[in-house]
Amino acid sequence: MTKHLLHHSGTHALSVAGCALLGLFVAPAARSQADATSTRLPPVVVTATRTDTPAFDVPASIDRIEGDAAREGRLQVNISDALGGVPGLLARDRQNYAQDVQISVRGFGARSTFGIRGVRLYVDGIPATLPDGQGQITNVDLGSVGRFEVLRGPFSALYGNSSGGVIQVFTEDPAAKPTLGFGFAGGSDGALRLSTKFSATHGAFGVVASASRFTTDGYREHSAAERRIGNLKFIWQPDDASRVTLIANHVSLPEAQDPLGLTRAQFETNPRGVDSVATRFDTRKTVEQTQGGLIYERRIDSANSFRAMVYSGRRETEQFQSIPVAVQNSPLHPGGVISLEREYRGADLRWTLKAPLADRPFTLVGGLNFDALREHRQGYRNFVGTTLGVKGVLRRDENNEVSNLDPYLQASWQFAPRWSVNAGVRRSSVRFESNDNYVVGTNPDDSGSAKYSATLPVLGVMFALSDTLHLYATAGRGFETPTLNELAYRPGGATGLNFGLNAAQSDSLEFGAKARTASVGEWRAAVFQTGTSDEIVTLTNTGGRSTFTNAGSTRRRGFELGWSSTLAEHVTAQAAFTLLDARYRDAFAGNRIPGVARSSLYFALGWTPPQGFRAGLDLRALSNVIVNDANTDAAAGHAVIGASAGYLWRAGRWELSGFVRGDNLAGSRVIGSVIVNEGNSRFFEPAPGRTWLAGANAVLSF
Repeated sequence: MTKHLLHHSGTHALSVAGCALLGLFVAPAARSQADATSTRLPPVVVTATRTDTPAFDVPASIDRIEGDAAREGRLQVNISDALGGVPGLLARDRQNYAQDVQISVRGFGARSTFGIRGVRLYVDGIPATLPDGQGQITNVDLGSVGRFEVLRGPFSALYGNSSGGVIQVFTEDPAAKPTLGFGFAGGSDGALRLSTKFSATHGAFGVVASASRFTTDGYREHSAAERRIGNLKFIWQPDDASRVTLIANHVSLPEAQDPLGLTRAQFETNPRGVDSVATRFDTRKTVEQTQGGLIYERRIDSANSFRAMVYSGRRETEQFQSIPVAVQNSPLHPGGVISLEREYRGADLRWTLKAPLADRPFTLVGGLNFDALREHRQGYRNFVGTTLGVKGVLRRDENNEVSNLDPYLQASWQFAPRWSVNAGVRRSSVRFESNDNYVVGTNPDDSGSAKYSATLPVLGVMFALSDTLHLYATAGRGFETPTLNELAYRPGGATGLNFGLNAAQSDSLEFGAKARTASVGEWRAAVFQTGTSDEIVTLTNTGGRSTFTNAGSTRRRGFELGWSSTLAEHVTAQAAFTLLDARYRDAFAGNRIPGVARSSLYFALGWTPPQGFRAGLDLRALSNVIVNDANTDAAAGHAVIGASAGYLWRAGRWELSGFVRGDNLAGSRVIGSVIVNEGNSRFFEPAPGRTWLAGANAVLSF
């Protein structure tokens, strides 16, 4: 296997060279900023510190991506398309809608084989991450997204459990005049997306409603899927000091076939194929989820404001796995079909004070966060008699509950003309409880409970070297509990939840610089280090089922660089580079943490005039990715190029647009993502070769 590691190291060197070229361009321009015009770039406002603050003034790595930019010339199905230009973040489309997009931030979340973990997710301020740290993002309708915000580094810890990074998605606000839009996009492998959106404001009321339906035959065999999403945002402003926002959404996955991974030999022979166990057991997943939330915001006076958020939801999942019949026949085995019914709810109460302290700007935020999850987990055999891929007899039945109650306090103070400090602390407590209802024969009562808690402090200092260059340093502590899915199975085939898992704790340090001028544009650079103890890692992964263990200590060190600029009228450029060294310190000492790319590079050019022809070009390069703790094999590094062209026409009340797009234009054979520590060595999930996409949209304003 060693030859594979050596053979695929070339792209890493190419990525480093790409960064060097970018540095040659950016550095001289940065040095000339003193001579640049005093014209200020428009401020990019973010909510990372729970108040509206220019990103330039936040001592943290944070990026904002506008919804229109994320949709331009895209299918609008996978969030990975929107987040490619964020340094430190790796979002990979797995070509498997039974498992969701694979997202990691500075290496956190890379081990996830189902959903998203290690990264906190929010949609319009409502958590898309459950209190155990498990999240999913399939309920986001990209057609109505207003913006994304991505927070990385120590400040993420202020969001509690499993916040190696924070991704927030915000639906666009209602349009001033009523608009109704329709769109379609279709392309390779039977991909088809139909969508509609309505937006309007009338007096104190506003609404944005969108819906979409996506179907695909899949790039690989046994990977067809259908997904339907509906999203509603309703706003009522009863007076100048109050705002009420109602959020509701629904996602349905009637069926998504699961092609599983491939061994290296299978990938090299036929990357579009599947292992025969996937078709024999008809591996697949169905999902139904509905949730809603209410946010009330009130400005009490010029200094004080209050915010209250409540939400609830229900998610039903059924997944068929490829567990061998002989294994399922054990009286202690929970079967090859997982059935989950989850009900979740929560609230966040927050008070904000903005008043001078020693005649300098000061903001204090205090809050209390509560989340709760009730899960009914059942397991069935994935066969009846000699027929595979059908739900058989019950083999597992339990009720699980998870809850957290977290008070938090944070403050920012500009204590001198050029100096500001941001500090915060959160006390996070997460409780797990399981009641076993399946006590049959030799299968014992596996009821139990566990509690994890930690105090999470963060401190950041920023110095304005000039109006166009800010320097900062930030330190913080985070923690990550195991999720219910990670607790679900004990090593060695023992029954019950794996309450022997400890929570991981991490200490992070970051130094960064932010610069912005009209002549150069905006660039952000950061160096960081995170040391983690009791890191939760994949122990075994067989047939779609994983067990986990604590691996001692790990260390992540890296460098991030992001740049964006307007090069000419209507011509924009963007680049992002990440260099990340993530390694074990104890177990597998010195080995790279699997699922983490050592380097990545993104570069994009866009020409987007207000109307008429438009075009875009993007490059994505990734170094090789280790697939297991032993570091015996790796997914090859690669670079792919995509391009799009379109036309936008406005006439009267109509806006019409169309586009065509091609991805992986060189037709390279690419491994899009990996399944960490897969027990059958089926580590590899291939990405498509050359693909094509075309779409059109029509919007009518009333």
